[in-house]
Amino acid sequence: MEINQNKVVAITYTLIVDGKEADKATEERPLDFIFGTGMLLPKFEENLEGKKVDDTFEFTLTPEEGYGMPMPEMIVELPKNIFEVDGKVQENLLFVGNIIPMMNNMGGIMQGKVAEVREDVVIMDFNHPMAGKTLNFSGKVITVREATEQELTDGLHGEKKAHGGCSGSCSDECCSGCSGGCH
Repeated sequence: MEINQNKVVAITYTLIVDGKEADKATEERPLDFIFGTGMLLPKFEENLEGKKVDDTFEFTLTPEEGYGMPMPEMIVELPKNIFEVDGKVQENLLFVGNIIPMMNNMGGIMQGKVAEVREDVVIMDFNHPMAGKTLNFSGKVITVREATEQELTDGLHGEKKAHGGCSGSCSDECCSGCSGGCH
């Protein structure tokens, strides 16, 4: 059976970024997903389409095919007082490089990285951690099967049912709410 629309796929992979292993899925803990439902990067899926069980793959995604280039407008200056709990700024959270989940204006969770801490403000970077990076994937197809109607309705792991579904695109709002994440 070939990988195509609405097939449940399980793969192993290793992701190399800047010469280092950045992520990995093993046979014991594979990445499983329903192909063609917008949960993964389009070019990632494009490179898997047509493959069968035991096929191996190796491909590279440019930053534009992956998570895009870093956008200056995703780096924001926030007043330090928004990090207060019970009237006290949580200084233990405010160090460069720390990832802090924050809510956007639509109620979605976005991961922000502390870029700089000043006296009254915190500079947060909401760009995807892989923005601007070349992604080198290699791996193997473990299983391919038809998705059930329930899986198509609720998501492979019930994520559409539990979180109200994704918009069908791989956005920060979607990724933070769906268990498959955006790979």
